[in-house]
Amino acid sequence: MMDRRTLIVAAFAAAAGSRALHAEQPAMSRITAYAFSFPALDGGDIRLADYAGRPLMIVNTASLCGFTPQYAGLQQLWTEFRDRGFVIIGVPSNDFGGQEPGGPTEIAETAQHQYGVTFPIAAKAVVRGANAHPFYRWAAEARPKDVPRWNFHKYLIGRDGYIADVFPESVTPDDTRIKTGIARALAAA
Repeated sequence: MMDRRTLIVAAFAAAAGSRALHAEQPAMSRITAYAFSFPALDGGDIRLADYAGRPLMIVNTASLCGFTPQYAGLQQLWTEFRDRGFVIIGVPSNDFGGQEPGGPTEIAETAQHQYGVTFPIAAKAVVRGANAHPFYRWAAEARPKDVPRWNFHKYLIGRDGYIADVFPESVTPDDTRIKTGIARALAAA
């Protein structure tokens, strides 16, 4: 008959052996953000795979929102970090308050002409609910508590293609938390 101490030691040894066995098996690969693409505002596609290994910020935007001036701050981030490999992609959406009612011409007028945006802009897309663009469904599954609740919600994607951080619309592009997150994502191997 085993004493209690021997039984406990045997249980720990069995558990450690089980962990070692599972550690040797390769992990299943998961889909990354680089698997998705967006139709571009000016035609063609914005394929995230073209940016594989580079940090991305995906931002749902709107032309008639109180947060629309964030376009200027996003452009400043793009200017500051793009030479180090950082990419911003704007995704216009009419999901919140009907604040993106226009088509490509009106969206380009606001983003590119009024705010001087030069980073890629996607065609208008749905960003929440059952009809959301596949990227946004993927992001909602990965971070269900961090889904867009309004325009200018920001997903920071790390070099590994997974969500590194999420910033709600109230966190402006010049916020230290965003710049720190970008710098951290750029420094990651």
